[in-house]
Amino acid sequence: MVVCLIWGTTYLAIRVAIESLPPLLMAGFRWIVAGSLLVAFFWSRGERLPARSVWLSLAVRGVLLVTLGNGAVVWAEQTVPTGVTSVLVAAVPFWMVGVETLFGDGEPLSVRQVVGLSAGFIGVLLLVWPQLTQVDARRFAGGVVATQMACAGWALGSSYARRRGHLEAREPRKTAPAFEMLFGGIVLIGCSLVLGERIGQSVTLVSLIAVAYLIVFGSIIAFSSYRYALQYLPVATVSLYVYVNTVIAVILGTVVLAEPFNWRTAAGAGVVLLGVALVKSHDS
Repeated sequence: MVVCLIWGTTYLAIRVAIESLPPLLMAGFRWIVAGSLLVAFFWSRGERLPARSVWLSLAVRGVLLVTLGNGAVVWAEQTVPTGVTSVLVAAVPFWMVGVETLFGDGEPLSVRQVVGLSAGFIGVLLLVWPQLTQVDARRFAGGVVATQMACAGWALGSSYARRRGHLEAREPRKTAPAFEMLFGGIVLIGCSLVLGERIGQSVTLVSLIAVAYLIVFGSIIAFSSYRYALQYLPVATVSLYVYVNTVIAVILGTVVLAEPFNWRTAAGAGVVLLGVALVKSHDS
């Protein structure tokens, strides 16, 4: 429930944060600070920290979940409204089904799952097709592609994290997510430097407050909760958080940011979530 409620609000927080801060630099700073605070907290309590022998595994997870899974969403929100972004990211369960089919138990897709995947694809087309015919179509399309890169990274990272966590007995479950945050954040900073991002002179207080919210609630509380859930629940079950996330993000985007909400947005979101429901009902 924590993940469902908090991550629904982070789409708005991300948009507010990048209004005056470079996207990848902001994201990298967010995750490095969150990871550092958690490491310091656990170290002060005498908790066991991950051995260097498992750092590579943690780095892979950090890149997939944080750098790609979150960084691509932040990048997308430069050109895609928060509500639409949340609906596009709701495709995560579709990607998870694909990942589990390819790398999991190898079970073929059922008819219900195929119908659900098809419905989800139609819903995405309803959402994005009109924008793809406008003047800024290329920038918007880049944001749409970024959301699906985020979904792929999140699905791969979630599946890998769950499997690796069970196999690696030397890995302390409490502190491992903090190192994933650190590694993912460091790579984001590297990407930011490569792209030449710089902090301008007009950083607003509201953007800084949004970053603080993302650090405390979006990263320390929600990400840690998500990683904890992955240790005990199937990846497919944990992915159900996208239902609540989408509703909250669309409402906040409409009310706070005055983003357009019309029949097409409602229909597209509804069809995507219907597709998710069909895909997920196969696992229940």
